[in-house]
Amino acid sequence: MSKTIIHSDNAPAAIGAYSQAVRAGNTVYLSGQIPLDPQTMQTVSEHFEEQAHQVFKNLRAVCEAAGGSLNDIVKLNAYLTDLSDFAVFNQVMAQYFAQPYPARAAVGVAALPRNVLVEAEAVMVLP
Repeated sequence: MSKTIIHSDNAPAAIGAYSQAVRAGNTVYLSGQIPLDPQTMQTVSEHFEEQAHQVFKNLRAVCEAAGGSLNDIVKLNAYLTDLSDFAVFNQVMAQYFAQPYPARAAVGVAALPRNVLVEAEAVMVLP
């Protein structure tokens, strides 16, 4: 099966040896997005809620570049440096997704790139 590399200028450029997303068939594997502003490549804020919003904005941009939307995501993995932010993450996520929600994991981690507070990756299936 061939693969197609997905790129959006409306999401941060990859800061390592990876692509923003890869499409294989009608499945798109979205790399982890951290809360960087795509234009400045700087963290948007020190505050968790603002960082979570930017993560979803970045994921949305990559989904759209692949021809889909956040509602086409079937699996989301979230990484939080402080699990006490779990409730806020849920509140922010609910602003970007409609029911039925994707399957999801939320994992507490010791650290993330650029010392951000949250990262999310996803799998999207295009209609």
